Amino acid sequence: MIAHSWLRYMYLIVGLIAVALGVIGIILPIVPTTPFLILALACFSKSSPRLHQWLIQHPWVGPTLQQWQTHRSIPAKVKVRAMWLIIVSFSVSILILNGKPYLQAALLFGACILVIGLSRVKTAETMKGEH
Repeated sequence: MIAHSWLRYMYLIVGLIAVALGVIGIILPIVPTTPFLILALACFSKSSPRLHQWLIQHPWVGPTLQQWQTHRSIPAKVKVRAMWLIIVSFSVSILILNGKPYLQAALLFGACILVIGLSRVKTAETMKGEH
């Protein structure tokens, strides 16, 4: 357990915000779900064992989070979907910012960093029960 209670509450608040953003990502396909839930998992591991267990045991997201916690990997279909969402959402944003080359370049740089970073995350072997 964390010695400073204020730090514990900060982790809890960040974890709750990350869960909220992850839920938004389930509804809106342009917002990535898995990275926010992995962040929430890390925050809850330092602030709330009960919420940590709730995420790990959740029927929808639990298996992916268990895979991350155990092997530091994500399923291939989650990884591919996340990459496509990054590419599509950043491309739309770049097109919307037509005539603002500095902002477009910053978005392109950000997208490249995210895709490269995600590509470096280990891809999970097929989980039990999947074919």
